[in-house]
Amino acid sequence: MIVAPHKSPLRLFPAVAVVLALAGPARPVAVRAADPDPAQVEFFEKKIRPLLADHCYECHGAKPDRIKGSLRLDTRAGLRKGGATGPAVVANKPDESLLFLAVQGKAHDLERMPSAKAGKEPLSTAQIADLETWIRNGAVDPRADAPPAPGDPSLHWAFHKPVAPPLPAVRDTAWPRRDLDRFVLARLEEKGLVPSPEADRRTLLRRATHDLTGLPPTPAAMDAFLADPAPDAYERTVDRLLASPRYGERWGRHWLDVARYADSKGYVFEEERRYAYAYTYRDWVVDALNRDLPYDRFLVAQIAGDQLATKDDPWPMAAQGFLTLGRRFLNNETDIIDDRLDVVFRGTQGLTIGCARCHDHKYDPIPTADYYSLYGVFASSHEPGEKPLLGPNPDPTRAADYAVERARREKELADFRASSTANVAATLRQRVGEYLAAAWESMALDGSRSEALARTRKLDPGLVAAWKSRLEKWRGDGNPVFVPWFELAALGTNGFPAAALAKVQALAAHPDAARPPNAVVLARLSEHPPTDFAGVAALYGEAFRQAEKAWQEALGDAAKTGKPGPTALADAQLESLRQILDGDDSPLRDAMAGVDRFFDVPTAQKIRALRRKTEELDATHPGAPLRAMALLDKPQAVEPVVFKRGNPGNPGPRVPRRFLGLIDGDSRKPFATGSGRLELARAIANPDNPLTARVFVNRVWLRHFGAPLVGTPSDFGLRSDPPVNPALLDHLAVDFVRGGWSIKRLHRELLLSATYRQASDPVGSAVTRAAFARNATLDPGNVHLWRMNRKRADFEALRDSLLYVSGQLDQTFGGQPVEMFETQSAPRRTLYGYIDRQNLPGLLRSFDFASPDVSSALRFQTTVPQQALYLMNNPFVAEQARRFAGRAGAKDSASPDARIRRLYALAFQREPGAGELENGRRFVAAQSKVRPEPRPAAAWSYGYGAFDPTARRTAGFRPFATYKDKEARWQPTAVFPNDDERGHAYLDAKGGHPGRTPTEAVIRRWTAPVDATLVVDGELEHPSSEGDGVRARVVSDRQGVLGEWTAKSAKTPTHVAAFAVARGETIDFAIDCVGSDNSDSFQ
Repeated sequence: MIVAPHKSPLRLFPAVAVVLALAGPARPVAVRAADPDPAQVEFFEKKIRPLLADHCYECHGAKPDRIKGSLRLDTRAGLRKGGATGPAVVANKPDESLLFLAVQGKAHDLERMPSAKAGKEPLSTAQIADLETWIRNGAVDPRADAPPAPGDPSLHWAFHKPVAPPLPAVRDTAWPRRDLDRFVLARLEEKGLVPSPEADRRTLLRRATHDLTGLPPTPAAMDAFLADPAPDAYERTVDRLLASPRYGERWGRHWLDVARYADSKGYVFEEERRYAYAYTYRDWVVDALNRDLPYDRFLVAQIAGDQLATKDDPWPMAAQGFLTLGRRFLNNETDIIDDRLDVVFRGTQGLTIGCARCHDHKYDPIPTADYYSLYGVFASSHEPGEKPLLGPNPDPTRAADYAVERARREKELADFRASSTANVAATLRQRVGEYLAAAWESMALDGSRSEALARTRKLDPGLVAAWKSRLEKWRGDGNPVFVPWFELAALGTNGFPAAALAKVQALAAHPDAARPPNAVVLARLSEHPPTDFAGVAALYGEAFRQAEKAWQEALGDAAKTGKPGPTALADAQLESLRQILDGDDSPLRDAMAGVDRFFDVPTAQKIRALRRKTEELDATHPGAPLRAMALLDKPQAVEPVVFKRGNPGNPGPRVPRRFLGLIDGDSRKPFATGSGRLELARAIANPDNPLTARVFVNRVWLRHFGAPLVGTPSDFGLRSDPPVNPALLDHLAVDFVRGGWSIKRLHRELLLSATYRQASDPVGSAVTRAAFARNATLDPGNVHLWRMNRKRADFEALRDSLLYVSGQLDQTFGGQPVEMFETQSAPRRTLYGYIDRQNLPGLLRSFDFASPDVSSALRFQTTVPQQALYLMNNPFVAEQARRFAGRAGAKDSASPDARIRRLYALAFQREPGAGELENGRRFVAAQSKVRPEPRPAAAWSYGYGAFDPTARRTAGFRPFATYKDKEARWQPTAVFPNDDERGHAYLDAKGGHPGRTPTEAVIRRWTAPVDATLVVDGELEHPSSEGDGVRARVVSDRQGVLGEWTAKSAKTPTHVAAFAVARGETIDFAIDCVGSDNSDSFQ
C-alpha cells in the first residue's frame, strides 16, 4: 500500500555544485593531455621493442655505417620519419605502414625483411601479428626521440646506496620545520625562489584529512581544530588522522595500484573468473598500514609470507596476493611468472626486468641470465589447489549455510565425475582389443607416426603407448595371458590362417609347463581361429570382456547378498585376465590416473561448470571461510635454464637461482633455501639495497606533493629521469631506514614540514603576492616546490566524499567485494568495490582508474566529457545531492540562510562568503516558485540477476529481452528454455520459474516514483511435490533485505511491516532456486 508522499527537504543547489564542493580544492586543476595507455606501453616493451632489437637494430640502429636505407628504428623519431621510401609506421593503419608491409614481403620495390640475403630468418606469424596489433592500436612508442647517450651503469646514481647528505646551509633559517625543508629551501634559494606563506588552518586540515584518509573533515573536527590554540594542534591532528582506520583504506588503495590488484583473473577459458579470496590480500594491506607494519617486513610478507606464517598467525600468507592476483594469461606459466617478476621489481625496485626476458636488457645492466635466475625462484613455487585457511567465518549461521551448500555442490560434482569416470573405464575395457592391435602395429613406428595411427582410429595416443610398453615387458616376462599372442605374432603374414590354427592346436595339446598359456584365451582362439593378426587382437578383446563381465557379476552378487565384495575371481584363468585390466601393472590404471583427457567435450564442459559453481560459492557466499591466495614452495626446487629469445622450447644454459648482480655484485651466492623466495625478499628489503627505500619514499612523496622527485616512479634505471633534488631523495631514503622503515613516521615527516604546509595560491601582502608572481615566472611548473601543488581528487576520493557528506557512507571494514559500479547502490567505500580486470567498468576508465593489468606508478589525468556528464546526470550523484540537501534541516525549523550555512559547513567546513550566501538565497527563492512535479506512475520492470550476500542487495539486474504474447510471459531470450544457467527462467502475471542456480533469480523491480511508506503482504506458493523449493526476498537498493522466505511444496505468507522508501529507490521482489531448479515453478 502506498500512502501520501512526504514533502521533500530543501532543494538546494544542482547536483554538480555539490560534487565540485567535495572534490578537494575549490579551484580548477591544471590537467595534462592524455598519456599513453599503460597497457599499450607494456605491450610495446614486451613485444615490439624486443622484436625491433633482435631483428632490426643491426641494420637500422645507432651506428652510422650500418644504417640501411636511411631508416633508423631504434628511436621514436626515426620510426616516425622513416627512410628513403617514406614513413615506416602510420599509426592505426598497418596496411599503409611500410614496416608492416616489408616484414610480409608486400612492400613495393622492397625485399622481404629481415633480409634473407643477409642470412636472416623472417619474422614468425605471431611476431607479424604483434606488429599489426601494435600499429592498429596507435603505435604507442615510449622511447626517446634520440638514442640514450652511452654511459657507465656503475656510475648511475640509483645503483649506489644512498648516504645521508649533510644538511645544507640556508639563508632563511626561520622557515624550515623539519630537516627535509632545508634541502627544499636550499634549492629554492639557489634558483632565486622564495617559499610561499603557510596555508590557513582550514586549508591545512582539509589537505591533511583528504591526503591521509581520502575523506573531508567533519564540521566538528574543523571547529575543534580552529579553536585549539596549542602550538602542537596541527601535529596532534596529523597523529589522529594516522591513527584512523580510514588511513589504511586510503593508502591501501595507493599500494593496490602498484600491486595491480583486481578481484578477477582476466580472460579465462571455462573456469570461474573471480578470485575467491582476493579480498583477504586487500584487507591485509589495509590492516598492515593501519598497524604501521615496517615497510621491510611489509615487503617480505608479500613475497614470502608463507614462510613467515605460523599456526597461530597464518595471515602473512594473505599478503602473497601481491604475487598471485595478476592476470592468468590462459594459465601460461611463463607469462604468469613474468608478470610476478614485473610486479616485484617494478613495484619495489623501480626496475623493468621484463626487458631481459628475451635478451640482455638494452639499457640497464640486467643480463638475461639474471632474469632466469629469478624466474627459477617463481618456477620453484606453486599455488595450492585448496587455499590455506586464515580463519573461520565470523558469522556461525552464515558459515553453516555455506558448509551445507558447498557440501551439496561438491557432492554434485563428485557424483557426476564418478559416473563419468566409470563410463570411461567401461569404454576402455570394451576397447582393449583395439588398443592391443594399435599397440602392436606401432611397434615399428616412430613416435609421431604412432600417434597419428592412434588418432586415426580415435584412440588415445598415450594409452596406445602404454599398451605398447607393457607388451614389450610381458614378452620378456613370459606372461601366460600373452603367450599365444607372441607365438602367433612370430608367424608372419604368409599362410597365417593355417599356421595360426596349427599353433593354437599345438599350444592346447602341448602347453609349456613353465609358461602355460591362458585357457580362456586359447578357448577363444580355438573356437574362432583368426585369419589375420587383427583377428587375434579382436579375440583377446573378447576374452578381456568375458573377464570383466564375470567381475561385474561377482560384484553384483555381493551387493545383493550384503556380503563383502570379492577380492579376486574364483576362476584363476579369468582372474589372470582381470589383472591385466585392474592390476598394479595395468595400462588402464595409468590411464585412469589421468582420466580427464578421456572425457568427451560435453562431459568436460559440465565438470568445469560444476567446478565453477563451487568456486562461485567460495567467491560470493558471505559464510565462506577466510583463505589466502598463497604461494608455496614446491617439494623440489627447479634448476632454471635460460630460454633463448624467451622461448621455453629453446632451452639454453643452466643458471643458479640468485639475486641481481646489479645490486649484489658478481660474488653473490645462489639461494640455498627452498625456492629462494624468502632470500629474494630479504635481499630486496636489505637496508643496503640502493633502490628499495628510494623507490618507496618517492611514491609517498608523489601522493602528498602531486609530483614525484623522480619522474619515472617505477623505473629508476638508466633511462629514468634524474631526481629533481637528489640530496633530498637520499635524505628521505636514509631517514626512512633509520626510522625503522616506519611508513607512518614518513608521512608525519612530510606533513609536518614547512614545504607541505605552503599555500597553493597567492595570499597575504602585496609583497608576498609579488614574490608569488616572480616565482611563477622563474619556475612555472613548480618543479622546486615554492608553493604546494593542487591535486585532483581521484575517483575513490570523489565517490567516498559524496557518500560521506550526504551521510550515507557505510564505513564497515573489509570483506568480500561489493558490486557498486554498475548499480551504484552499495554505500561502501570505493576500495571495497568489485574490480573486474577484463570488464573494467567504463565509469572507472573515465576517471583514470589504474589499470589492473600492470603495476601502476601513478594515475594519468585526463579531462573528458564523460566525467562532466557523470557529475551532472548520474542517478547516484543526483541521489547523494538530494540526501546532502536533506541534511540542511527541515524547511519549517530553520531559515534559508541557516540551511545554506549548514550545507557549506558539511561540504567545505566553512561559512559561505557574502556572494555565495546571496547566490544560495536566489536559488532557494527561485525553487520556491517551481511547481511540484506531477506524481508519475509506479515503474515496474522484469528481469533476472543475482543476490549479493555481502552487500545484502541485488546485483547485476538485467531486464528480460523477450515478451511472449501467446504465453503472456517475460523471458531472457526468444529461445526457451535457455541452455545456459538461465534455464527455465521466466515471469508472468501469476508467478514464474527461477534460473538453474541461486545466482539466477527472477526479479520484479519496482522503482518508487515518490517518497512514500509501503507495506508488503502476499503469499509465496511452491505447488509441486518435487524439488527443494524456492526462496523469495524483498530487497531495497538502499536498505538491503527487507524480508526473506522459502516455500517447499507449500504456501508461505510474506509480510513486511511499514517501511519508508525514497523517490527513485528500487524494491526488488526476487525469487531463486534454493539449490536445484527442478520443479521450481512458483506463484
